[in-house]
This record gives sequence, structure tokens and C-alpha cells, in this order.
Amino acid sequence: METAQSQEQAAPGAFTAFARFVLCGGGVGIASSFAVAGLSSWIPWVLANALITVASTLLATELHARFTFGAGGRATRRQHAQSAGSAVAAYAVTCVAMLGLQLLVAAPGAVLEQVVYLSASALAGVARFVVLRLVVFARNRSQAAATVRPVPAAVAGAPAPADPAELCYAA
Repeated sequence: METAQSQEQAAPGAFTAFARFVLCGGGVGIASSFAVAGLSSWIPWVLANALITVASTLLATELHARFTFGAGGRATRRQHAQSAGSAVAAYAVTCVAMLGLQLLVAAPGAVLEQVVYLSASALAGVARFVVLRLVVFARNRSQAAATVRPVPAAVAGAPAPADPAELCYAA
């Protein structure tokens, strides 16, 4: 059985995690952009983007749990929920970018739409990486909260000073 310490040692550094994030998340993102483009020919673009965002977020969260951040297994419900929160923000960024494009260009071509969509996705992706690394798949957050650090005997047995200023002069 793997200990928490050995799992912690296996956690990738920031550069490695970002490279994996770009490969996993970028691959899912590129596939999503084509899926949104295809699906939007049958249903409104905003709905197509919402459906593809949900499916791609579930897939990407699993990939990030297993490979990107080295969490050691499947993503938990908490991780899926937190990841979904960052995906909602990414969805909003892509929607605003595409709606802005529609306001600026009367009939944008498919290539321009893809460039705008992928650029907005990349911007949102960098923000998602930070959130996923520092919040969703953060190491030792739950362990640190559960860890009780022993108080040294000299401090535990000493009476508390009545005046906080005495702390500076206690020896």
C-alpha cells in the first residue's frame, strides 16, 4: 500500500504538471472545439457549448486526477464539483468571446470562430490550471488540516504570560 509520503514524492512539479495539463486539457479542448462546431449545426451554439463543456470537464477532470497532478486514481466527487466551478468560468469566457465575435464580425468564417474559441479556451485554461493545481488537486490540504502538531513540553508546562509584552522578554 502506498503511503501519503510516497504519493507526495510522486507528485509532478509545476512545469511537468503544466505540460501534462496542456497535453490532456489541450487535447480534450481541441476535440471539444470540433464537437461544438459540429453540434452547433443542429442546436444553438450556446447549448452545444454547454453540453460539450459538461462532457469535456468530466473527462478532463479524470485525466487530470490520474495523470496531470498525480492524484493516484479517479477524481473524487469534491474534485469534480470544484473542477466544474472552474469550468463554468471557462464556459463564460468562451461564450463572451464568441458573442463578442458575433457583435464585431457580421458573418465570421469557421477558421476565425475556431481561432477565437481556442484563444478564449487557452486563456481560461491557464486560469483553470492554477485553480486545479492550487485548490482542486492541492497536496496535503486535508492532511494538514487533520494533522495535530505536538506542543513542546517546555511550552506546554510553562504558564502563559499575563502580558503579551512579556513574551519578548521570557527566557
